[in-house]
Amino acid sequence: MSGVVIVRPAVELRRDFARWAVAQRPKVRTASPTSFAVPAVRFTEAPEEILIGSFVDGQRYVSPDEDTPECTVGRPELVGVASPDGYREAVPGEPLPEVPAEVYGPDSTPLPEGSDDSDSSAEAPEGVFPCGACDREFTSERGRDAHGRQKHAEA
Repeated sequence: MSGVVIVRPAVELRRDFARWAVAQRPKVRTASPTSFAVPAVRFTEAPEEILIGSFVDGQRYVSPDEDTPECTVGRPELVGVASPDGYREAVPGEPLPEVPAEVYGPDSTPLPEGSDDSDSSAEAPEGVFPCGACDREFTSERGRDAHGRQKHAEA
């Protein structure tokens, strides 16, 4: 659905949201028993009081008043990046400071240099899997077996 915002209002505000939704022309439709499919143009007109605590397209609605974290209001010294010597101002484009080894727990083991952390067991086995009933070859047993069920069901 393009142009539609899925809103799941907070439980205590669901009735208020439904009252607003049915007052719209055309009415806002429901997407599920607990959520509404609001046209994007109507979403911008929704009163903020009915959006507080809701989930919009799966993300928690954040009021413009909530943009500034409460822990930093009135405390500019807490805005920035944590470093071993305290907080410092973040500069876009600059790398973050190195994390000292003592921060890691005693059971953490760093990967050796140049190691590949991908899971090799998830890779498909290499090889060719020929069909026993025709001359086709497949890159996986699963593909060969599916082909056999679909094309050679009588065999």
